[in-house]
Amino acid sequence: MAEDMRLMKGNEAIGEAAIRAGCDAYFGYPITPQNELTAYMAKNMLDRGRVFIQAEAEVSAMSMVYGAAAAGGRAMTSSSSPGISLKQEGISYACGADIPCVIVNVARAGPGLGGISPAQGDYFQATRGGGHGDYYHLVLAPKSVQEAADLSYEAFELAEKWRMPVMILADGLIGQMMEGVVLPPERDASRRPDRPWAAGGKATRGGSPGAPKPNNHLCSMILDPPALEASIKARYERYELIKAECARFEAVDTERAELVLVAYGTSARVCLGAMQKARERGIKLGLFRPISLWPFPSAEIRRLADAGKRFLAVEMSMGQMVEDVRLAANGAGSVDFFGRCGGIVPSEEEVLAFACKLLGRA
Repeated sequence: MAEDMRLMKGNEAIGEAAIRAGCDAYFGYPITPQNELTAYMAKNMLDRGRVFIQAEAEVSAMSMVYGAAAAGGRAMTSSSSPGISLKQEGISYACGADIPCVIVNVARAGPGLGGISPAQGDYFQATRGGGHGDYYHLVLAPKSVQEAADLSYEAFELAEKWRMPVMILADGLIGQMMEGVVLPPERDASRRPDRPWAAGGKATRGGSPGAPKPNNHLCSMILDPPALEASIKARYERYELIKAECARFEAVDTERAELVLVAYGTSARVCLGAMQKARERGIKLGLFRPISLWPFPSAEIRRLADAGKRFLAVEMSMGQMVEDVRLAANGAGSVDFFGRCGGIVPSEEEVLAFACKLLGRA
């Protein structure tokens, strides 16, 4: 079969990949810079006979995702930073009830309404559980349109395997840029795994009517303290399995590097350019790119730190991921930080100049 390659915006590629992954229902609300995603789903979900609803607000959209996913559907929402903040209560509910779903954040600058330019100031919110209570969920960060499509396609499988929301954290530049993308094949809905946990009333395989099953009550409210504690502790045991299996990263020239740049998303693309400029000057820089922001690939950072590597975290923020780098290095390697914020993307030249300063190079 010939490859299905198209020139698409990142937002559109995310939408098409989600549809091909079997997204049954999308609920959203407009906000820049992710509006192309909502518009794409509005047209293409309906053309395929699936559910699209523009909710009256972000809070409602996330609640609709909860309901559709609890019924056994593959449900998705998307927004940009302030809109994700409004969804956080529902995200906490979904995590507390072990509801699988997909959430896309095409991040912009903040805090507050901030600006519509790309930024990475949502790292803490995404990786620490931005709502209330003790919880985490998977967070995947693409650096390209192709990876945005690939991770979105896989997110539904991961959500169902681990019974939790999966967030795609793509900054505004990834969502708006156009690149060639090879689109994945359409998944066969009839081959989805059984979802015995879903609310009852119909068969859970493939969406086709079948034998009824008992009704399940999916709720995050547990009023008995010992029972709630047991539920949370069981979830944290699952988190340890996820950390062991799902930590992902890309490493470029880290073994020979004098200084390892640590960056994700657009910042990683900038760092790759800075590495090329450094190579022309005989300076050995490496790149460590976390793909899973939660779980963070701490073990590899620690291995590099134990081998004597120095690190420079590069972010489009005032410094958030850098804290995870420092925790992972655990004092075994020095960790410095360079960042721009407010919607400003750091340049290759700025990153290289800062790296040269740390290395004592002119």
